[in-house]
Amino acid sequence: MTLRAGVLAVQGDVSEHAAAIERAAAAHDETAEVVEIRESGIVPDCDALLLPGGESTTISRLVSREGIDAEIQAHVDDGKPVLATCAGLIVAATDAQDDRVETLNLIDATIERNAFGRQKDSFEAPLDVAGLDEPFPAVFIRAPIIDYVGDGVEVLASWDDRPVAVRDGPVVGTSFHPELTDDSRVHDLAFFDSVQA
Repeated sequence: MTLRAGVLAVQGDVSEHAAAIERAAAAHDETAEVVEIRESGIVPDCDALLLPGGESTTISRLVSREGIDAEIQAHVDDGKPVLATCAGLIVAATDAQDDRVETLNLIDATIERNAFGRQKDSFEAPLDVAGLDEPFPAVFIRAPIIDYVGDGVEVLASWDDRPVAVRDGPVVGTSFHPELTDDSRVHDLAFFDSVQA
């Protein structure tokens, strides 16, 4: 099987995410075709989607302007997996607590932007993630915090008693940047566990 994974290529670590997806596929003796999404018409042909970090207001503006937002919502309605990281998590949530961000309402959660501080407050921490045998080396950079999750949302990991990784149906959201390590287990958890289910 070849997984066709679309990465929203507005900002963020597109190449790093692509490499992580390819490593996760290889671990399953499968291949991944990674395509960059900058316009409408690409999402409907994707098996999985990735919403990377960057600046959430810029990301939300582009997906709305290009009509990609409705395609992403249809992708999730079809039960196809999405991984949303850092700013991608903010855009995927129901409430970004910022009127400038047009959220996609994919994860029933309220997010506080930059809750872990500025760039200089970035840190790495070993994180216990549900479904993973060993701690994940999570990299937090100007990371958002999940203030609230709805009843149907599974908390996959917490830091300082606050959720930092969640799953809502086929959508996994993380406050941290899983692509900034050589560990592709979060991409595996988001995509291949969902694809095989």
